[in-house]
Amino acid sequence: MRKVTIKDVAKEAGVAISTVSNALNDSHLVSKTTKEHILEVAERLNYIPNLSGRGLKADKTKTVAFVSSSVRGSYFYDLMDSMSDGFSKYGYVMYFVVTRDRAAIMNCILGGAYDGVIIFEGDRVTEEDLHVMEKNQVKAILLDRKYSSKYISSIVFNSFYAGYELTKYLIGLGHKNIVFIDGATDAYDSQERKRGFFAAMDEYHIPYTEEENVITGWFEEQVAYNAVISYIRIDKKPVPDAFIAANDLSAIGCMKALAATGIRVPEDTSVVGFDDVELAQYYNPSLTTYKNPIDYQGRATADLMIKMIEGESQGVEREIEGTLVLRKSAGICKRVTL
Repeated sequence: MRKVTIKDVAKEAGVAISTVSNALNDSHLVSKTTKEHILEVAERLNYIPNLSGRGLKADKTKTVAFVSSSVRGSYFYDLMDSMSDGFSKYGYVMYFVVTRDRAAIMNCILGGAYDGVIIFEGDRVTEEDLHVMEKNQVKAILLDRKYSSKYISSIVFNSFYAGYELTKYLIGLGHKNIVFIDGATDAYDSQERKRGFFAAMDEYHIPYTEEENVITGWFEEQVAYNAVISYIRIDKKPVPDAFIAANDLSAIGCMKALAATGIRVPEDTSVVGFDDVELAQYYNPSLTTYKNPIDYQGRATADLMIKMIEGESQGVEREIEGTLVLRKSAGICKRVTL
């Protein structure tokens, strides 16, 4: 399908190209009525402005963009570092676009300034947006959900299985009253890990409710710390047999909160996390976690993106498996036996 140009919009709207340009840039030189008419036409034709003037040149930009609303924490540091190294092997530069503004996100993705985009965005990029990207032949890799089409791939960690296996491990140690420290509500990995937690609890017929067995940590150490302090001191809930945090930073925040309230890990309760960031092995007690091969995910993303840009691969869906890493923060439950 031929890409709609600014000339097409001008012709359909019955105005000059310069008027279309001014309207799209919200210039005061165009009346409100004319501007609304042009925007309606542009939307109807599915016109995407080319921010870089890329259509004037035949060569690739040799750039890709990593688009996310946040790059906070060890997970993102490791991921971005491995992707950057991967792209540099091919002579590509990776730009980081960090914003929570949906319009800015879509402008970056659809603007044509990059040869490809990598997206870690939760629900800010919708299913409808993905269809628009496909129609405009945007080559993209999603790291936040499973999806594949002709021009769009996904490379995700198998968070459901990780959550399931980690919960089964705790149950095998005798833990029944388990609290899950949730991450971001729109984050694929957090929701899949929680779904795995529920699946294991169901399989072993252990009763739970989301209200009683889930608190929110937003993938952040301080938020998890506050949530656990509130759970113990304000809500005055009994200390559970174990906590499963949606990532390692939340697990460390949980352990700090437990230490502040005089609760010992793993003697009084166990704590586990996900990802196996570098700090996990050095914290005291060292953290039992489910390893997410972040470095591999970053390098695999770079390799696949180059193949897509070069036309050597269409969109594919990949799922990466992890491994359980046993350390000292989880032990046999002394209060409950199966």
